[in-house]
Amino acid sequence: MARVWLPSASSCHAGPVLTDVTLQACLNGGRPPGQAPATPAALASAAADAVAAGAQGLHVHPRDAGGSESLLPGDVGAAVAAVRAAVGADVEISVTTGAWVAPGVAERGACVEAWEVLPDSASVNWHEDGAAELAELLQARGVGIEAGLWSVDDAVGFLGWPGRESVRRVLVEAIDDEGPAGVATAAAVVAVLHRGGVRGPLLVHGLGGSTWPVLRWSAERGHAVRIGLEDVLVLPDGSPAPDNAALVRAAAEVLASVADRPGQGVS
Repeated sequence: MARVWLPSASSCHAGPVLTDVTLQACLNGGRPPGQAPATPAALASAAADAVAAGAQGLHVHPRDAGGSESLLPGDVGAAVAAVRAAVGADVEISVTTGAWVAPGVAERGACVEAWEVLPDSASVNWHEDGAAELAELLQARGVGIEAGLWSVDDAVGFLGWPGRESVRRVLVEAIDDEGPAGVATAAAVVAVLHRGGVRGPLLVHGLGGSTWPVLRWSAERGHAVRIGLEDVLVLPDGSPAPDNAALVRAAAEVLASVADRPGQGVS
């Protein structure tokens, strides 16, 4: 089972001690509102269904009134508050800080500084300008860090950051849209992290055509996984996924099938 590195007491905001996340649901990402939940109410409903299906954590991309991704405090606060009300205090809620949402380093920092309703954690893409500074700002505000690594170069850069051991988890994000390539990327990044002394916790996921192969690869090695409409629109058999909950149930079945096999473990 994957474990989380909880931030130090100095960087935690007040709240419950969150349970381990082995299965995270990524509810919407950059999908247009017609493909994934966008409004606070829709995110709350999808979140409740995903948790009932087996997710222990949630990752959301808040939206503004027009449906565009947003880091503005009102939009983040509305999304986080709605999801929190739907799932309770012991389910981890993560939000994006992607540079495509607020392109300027100063703009992203100003948004985070102005947040009034705080998520439990936020993903920080390590290849983006100002990643380390943004991570430190989030931690100062009491928000845990999910360090997003898309490549071996990202992993090398992360290993050189003095605060690497304070993150809640490392996200190994194989963004390849093809199974073997995604697995190869995940394996290469994980290998660099292991050589650098990072043994866990890792959450490893794919995208598009690599989603299900990478999920199984990750599960077989004892890493946490994520699934949801942000990453993929189809079930393992290629049929359309009706919602996030269906994807979570399918991922839970993969995890259960792997757990029933002897000799599985973190590698």
